[in-house]
Amino acid sequence: MASYSELVKGKIIVINEQPYEIIEAESTFKGRGHSYLQMKLKNLATGAVISKSAQPRDSFEDADVDKMDAKFVYASKDKCVFTELDNPSKRFEIGIDKIGDGYKYLKEGEIVTTILFDDEVINVMIPIKVKLKVVEVSPGVKGDRASSGTKVVKVETGLPINVPLFVEDGDIIEINTESGEYVKRVVD
Repeated sequence: MASYSELVKGKIIVINEQPYEIIEAESTFKGRGHSYLQMKLKNLATGAVISKSAQPRDSFEDADVDKMDAKFVYASKDKCVFTELDNPSKRFEIGIDKIGDGYKYLKEGEIVTTILFDDEVINVMIPIKVKLKVVEVSPGVKGDRASSGTKVVKVETGLPINVPLFVEDGDIIEINTESGEYVKRVVD
């Protein structure tokens, strides 16, 4: 059991039989009352973020969460299929609704970290930054450099990304998966 003093950022606890990671924890004290902890929690199975407060007398069950590397195989309209690295014949599926838009940054054969709770894969950790190849470039308009300075390109996963005008077909670019924005061009 996790006591009040152990509730810190990064701690994983169980609430309503679901694993939650504490992403923010702020201790607050009210006048004559007592202190309490205001927390923001992320559900590791669904990705939903909730707010919850805890008092010093509260305790929470520690979540038994493990991580395992897996290889991305393909995505269909409602699920992503992965294989275990150690045993490629063992495939498992995770719904796109659980992963969110992060699946759009995965390319075939990419290694990802999965989250296991009660020996069951509940979600996938998408890397914050990914490197993808530009496969289709819309031409920049001459003289357009002074105004917007960006154009839309399509990367190997089919995702359109706004990039600076100097990015060309065949370039490898780094993309922030949380914001969906271009970070930099990768030079080999």
